[in-house]
Amino acid sequence: MSDPIIEFDNVGLHFGEFEVLKDLCFTVAPREKISLVGPSGSGKTTILRILMTLQAISSGQVRIDGQLLSHMDKNGSLMPPSASYLHEMRKKIGMVFQQFNLFPHKTVLDNITLAPVLAKGVAKAEAEEDAHRLLSMVGLAGKEKSMPGELSGGQKQRVAIARSLALRPEIMLFDEVTSALDPELVDEVLGVLHKLAEETDMTMLMVTHEMDFARSFSDRIMFFDGGAIVEQGSPERIFTDPQEERTRSFLRKFLAEG
Repeated sequence: MSDPIIEFDNVGLHFGEFEVLKDLCFTVAPREKISLVGPSGSGKTTILRILMTLQAISSGQVRIDGQLLSHMDKNGSLMPPSASYLHEMRKKIGMVFQQFNLFPHKTVLDNITLAPVLAKGVAKAEAEEDAHRLLSMVGLAGKEKSMPGELSGGQKQRVAIARSLALRPEIMLFDEVTSALDPELVDEVLGVLHKLAEETDMTMLMVTHEMDFARSFSDRIMFFDGGAIVEQGSPERIFTDPQEERTRSFLRKFLAEG
C-alpha cells in the first residue's frame, strides 16, 4: 500500500460555537477518485477550500504527500505557514469551481497559458503547445482564439478544466462543476471528467449532486452530514446497501428525483 496523498487528522473547523467540521479523519490514496456527497452545508466544499489553502482550520492537521499543509515545520517546531510555503504546496493542487472565472477580455488560449507562464515560469511556446493538447482533450480543439463571451456555459467550464490541468497538478478538486450549467450542457462536462478519470493518474476529489455520475466515476463515495463523514464505501455498496439511515434517506430523495 502506498502512503496517502491526502490526510486529514482530527481536523476541526468552527466559527464561534458553530462547528463546520468535527474532528474529521480520512485519507486519500494516490490516483483515487472520490465523490463527496451529502446535503448542502454539510462541509463538502469546505474540505476542498482547506486543501486549496483558502480556508484555515481550527484544529488538527492536514498533509499533502506527507507534508503538513496547515502548518510548517521550522527547526522542529510547528509554525503558521508562510506565504511562500503555501505557494509551493498549492502547486500540487488544481481546482475547478462552480463559476468559470475566465478572464473575459482574454482569448481561450491566453486564459490557459497565463498561469503556467507567470506562476511556473513555463516558456510561452511550451505553454501554448500544452494548451492545444488540453483543448483537444476537453473537446475544444480550434477554440484557441475564441473569447469567453462566444462560448456556451459547458464550453467555458471545459476551458476552466483545461486551465487547471495546465498547471500539471497531482490532485484535482471539482466543486459542483455542473451546478451553474443548463441541464442540456451537463453531460458534455461530465464526459470530460470521465475521460480524465480514465486517462490520467491524477487523484480527484469531486463534490457533486449528480448521483449517477458519482456512482460511475468514483472509487469511493463519502457521504457527509453535519460536518462529519456519516458513511463511506464503494459506489456499489453505498448505492445498493447503505448502512446508515441518514444515507438511505438522502439517496432515496435523489433517486426519486432522478
